[in-house]
Amino acid sequence: MSKSANVSRVPTISDGNELTSMDCLFCLISKGEIPSHIIYQDEHVVGFLDIHPLAPGHMVLIPRVHSATILDFPEEEMQPFLKAVKIVTALLQKTLDPDGFTMGINHGTVSGQSVSHLHFHIIPRWKNDKGGSLHSVVHNPPKETLEKIAKKIEKVRL
Repeated sequence: MSKSANVSRVPTISDGNELTSMDCLFCLISKGEIPSHIIYQDEHVVGFLDIHPLAPGHMVLIPRVHSATILDFPEEEMQPFLKAVKIVTALLQKTLDPDGFTMGINHGTVSGQSVSHLHFHIIPRWKNDKGGSLHSVVHNPPKETLEKIAKKIEKVRL
């Protein structure tokens, strides 16, 4: 198991109900206080193998900045985070040669977010691996028309 280098830039973004960077599992991994199989790290992001992998090479990428969800994630951290997603995906493609990837974020406990720290899963996929697409995660078709839903969203557009 490798450990990440000590990093002092792990500010807390919390509404009082979330974990702080002092007791957040992913913040502790980011600071090298909990061992993990770190595959990628830079000033902004740490990428490590998921402790409960769904496939060989299943990676979790976390920002070093403590943010519970994408909504509290600082705008200036977005570009370095997505750049790391691309770098790690290319690394996995080159080393494991999967047929594809399933990638995503579980946002909130109802969606399966088990650690209150933004994290992005990169899951290598192979033909006949018995997995499904993102479209198989939930089946809750809207009762309203798409037009009506679009109008609601457009009224509140940020």
